[in-house]
Amino acid sequence: MQLCIGGIYTWSLFNQPLVDKFGWARTEVYTAYSLIVFIFAFVTIFSGRLQDKVGPRLVGTIGMICFSTGLIIVSQATTLMTLYLGYSLLGGIGVGMVYVCPLSTGLKWYPRKKGMVTGIIIGAFGLGGFIFNFVLSGLIASIGVSQTFLVQGLVYAVVGISGAQLLRVPEHEGDHHVLVNEHDFSTKGMLKTKAFYLLWIMYFTGSLSGLLIIGLSQDIARDLVGLSPRIAGYAVAVAAVSNALGRLGWGALSDIFGRLKVFTLLFGLTAVSMAALSLAPLNAVTYYILLGIIVSCFGGFLATFPAVCSDYFGSYYFGSNYGLLYQAYGISALVGPLLLSLAARETQAFLWASLLALLGLTVTFFVRVPQHQNQD
Repeated sequence: MQLCIGGIYTWSLFNQPLVDKFGWARTEVYTAYSLIVFIFAFVTIFSGRLQDKVGPRLVGTIGMICFSTGLIIVSQATTLMTLYLGYSLLGGIGVGMVYVCPLSTGLKWYPRKKGMVTGIIIGAFGLGGFIFNFVLSGLIASIGVSQTFLVQGLVYAVVGISGAQLLRVPEHEGDHHVLVNEHDFSTKGMLKTKAFYLLWIMYFTGSLSGLLIIGLSQDIARDLVGLSPRIAGYAVAVAAVSNALGRLGWGALSDIFGRLKVFTLLFGLTAVSMAALSLAPLNAVTYYILLGIIVSCFGGFLATFPAVCSDYFGSYYFGSNYGLLYQAYGISALVGPLLLSLAARETQAFLWASLLALLGLTVTFFVRVPQHQNQD
């Protein structure tokens, strides 16, 4: 399921073909990617709570149907509005319903290895971009961009809906191994803590750089670095592999060294790499190294924040609680295009993202484990 919805990370492949076929502006096409990320993050507020009540299998199944249907609608699109309604709105609803189900289920099955299990599950989401990258590139070249959306919709429906039928929560959750906090915070109780808002700021500033770069990775390689279309095409694969490895590696390291220490390192690497992307001379080697570091750190943030949410606020209300924390990720998807529109050039936006990463680094020194209080 995560591999299928991770196909949204291949969006960089579709920017130019859609521009060429329909004559839309690249910023208009890129907006579809920003919107799907924002919408699916927003939907996790409700899907997390829903799957807590009715179980992950039903919610995951409905989500895969919505996502696949959205792609099929896009295959018939001839206007930007249809693109946004099919891909961004319906697809975003589907991804938002699917995303939290394997994650919440995995944390309940493997409470002793939260960082590792979230890394594996969310790593699959990042790996989807790599697995489908070369297939989708070939399909776009051979059957066209619209028909490629149709094939995606049909394949994801079969694979994803089948995967959803395997989801179930354990009957008993007695073998808890608590890393930080032994209490479960309700969503209302979580919102009363200072830690939630500091973590939200960290999630926002940590996600921004990765989202900004992933959606434009191939375009940056071609237009800013000056690489040939063939060499620039590797950008999506490099980003996808780095994304998946970052989710697996950093999540596991957070189990060993602690979440906040890993966050500090991730923010530092992101800030330096985004500044270098803005200010340093780039060639194929330096660009792909920086791309790998930035997207690896992005994957690390996405793998570690679910674990720290469970650590700080418990697993019983995890679906609802993480859905709210995850809004930081969705908002950052909208701020990325805003930075691009306000900047005189793209490299200036990268520098601003670097400064925001430094803000996130600073916040890590103020986060404390929330103290449990009696809740209504």
